[in-house]
Amino acid sequence: MGEPVTVIEKPSGRAGYVRFETNRSFTGMGHESYLKGETIYRDRPADELARRLLETGKVEEVHVYAQMVTVKLAANSDPSGLREIIEDLHIYYRPGVEVPTPASFATEG
Repeated sequence: MGEPVTVIEKPSGRAGYVRFETNRSFTGMGHESYLKGETIYRDRPADELARRLLETGKVEEVHVYAQMVTVKLAANSDPSGLREIIEDLHIYYRPGVEVPTPASFATEG
């Protein structure tokens, strides 16, 4: 369940940066920036996306503006696997995860 995000990976004009253009707006009209080592307190889509990208160890910074995600890679890192993290952001039920049924929500009365 959930819908994959369509992502196009593009090189940046700046060395060590990669841009990802998506079919989803993660921030509306606001800019969001995240740095490696800083705590991300909120749980908005841009926050969760940055958290997942930073957890790879390949990323130093994440900047999200609407449907554009710009990543500063860590030294000696390549962007492999980052596009898939963005694509899977809204996939909720992965293999092995039980899908809820109406009975799952029944209460005893």
